[in-house]
Amino acid sequence: MKKNFTTRALNVKYPKSDPHNALQFPIYESVAFEFNTSEDIAANFRGELAAHAYSRTGNPTVEYFESKLKVLTGARQAMAVSSGMAAINLALLALCESGDNIVAWRNLFGHSFALLSTTYKQFGIETRFANFNKIAEIEALIDDKTRVIYFETVTNPQLEIADIEAITKIAHNRGIVVVLDSTLTPPAVFEASKYGVDVEVFSTTKFISGGATSVGGAILDYGLYDWKLNPNLAPLTERFGADTFYARLKKNVFRNFGSCMTAHTAYFQILGLDILELRLKQSYYNCLELGDFFDEHEKIVQFNYPGHPSCEGKDRADKYFEGIPGTIMTFDLESQEACFAFMNRLQVIRRATNLNDNKSLIIHPWSTIYTEFTETERKEMGIRPTMMRLSVGIEGPDDLIDDIKQALA
Repeated sequence: MKKNFTTRALNVKYPKSDPHNALQFPIYESVAFEFNTSEDIAANFRGELAAHAYSRTGNPTVEYFESKLKVLTGARQAMAVSSGMAAINLALLALCESGDNIVAWRNLFGHSFALLSTTYKQFGIETRFANFNKIAEIEALIDDKTRVIYFETVTNPQLEIADIEAITKIAHNRGIVVVLDSTLTPPAVFEASKYGVDVEVFSTTKFISGGATSVGGAILDYGLYDWKLNPNLAPLTERFGADTFYARLKKNVFRNFGSCMTAHTAYFQILGLDILELRLKQSYYNCLELGDFFDEHEKIVQFNYPGHPSCEGKDRADKYFEGIPGTIMTFDLESQEACFAFMNRLQVIRRATNLNDNKSLIIHPWSTIYTEFTETERKEMGIRPTMMRLSVGIEGPDDLIDDIKQALA
């Protein structure tokens, strides 16, 4: 019988016995590690001896965090990195070279959109944006230089859910890698490999860190893709086989960009991962309670949470995420001025930019995260000046509702 998520998280074995039988994996805050002989260190650099040499390329605490991710997701390989944006960037640069293109959902998180639409132009990598709810648009943009189809499980803050299975089927029929950002839907509710996802990336800063303790990211390879089909990786397959993508990551972009996770960060995120499921369930319960409140309040122009029965996307939330499509909500008031006045009166909910903290956080995306885009671009991405994004924490639901009530009064 398969044990539940939390039980498995708490019982991932250490790679070596701890000399003091510590129940928490130690923090190995060391830059370098000694070898017994010169021959050993030479063998390690040739890839013939598995050992730690330098914490930028591998650290015991970080590797234990990676091993927990592999156990909990079923991934073939897992790599922890310095941030969610680093995870996206390293994964895509490992797959693409100058002259290649990526087909992506237009409604990406603002910084992800900027990375693909602006920064990658400097690398000669083109991004073609489509509405991922229209399969024909995706297919029309694919050509023989398309290396990746990239999208998010749930868009932020539009809260749209694409048909993941339909998109992975299109990609695999054309021999293209699917890279999916599942930051809003952590592994406690989303099983990426079940739906044909080749590479999963997410910001561990959010749900996994456990209360906004640390910044990090992760890249998971599920071993589903034949790397001979990617021209940039095909020459490496004879040596590395099913681990070709991981080898290119480890020995090229990860090492050379220096986007490593620290040992202290890994320690915080190990602790957060252990109680991820518990925090997620409380936040989800709060979302449902708030959804009922928003649905009935006369000052709420509209609200959106795909996990609530009254909102669009509930069917896909049930299919892909066990009914829990993350724990962020959006709701609108009559004007931007009303939004600012409301936010300024909040006492329990914090005005801050992050997701999935233990604390509930609110932000006005139009004037913050998306402010660098033109008004037309913001509207095309579904961002409205009347909309606020609420990341729902683990406080008592009655306290959250009371805070919103007094701020709306």
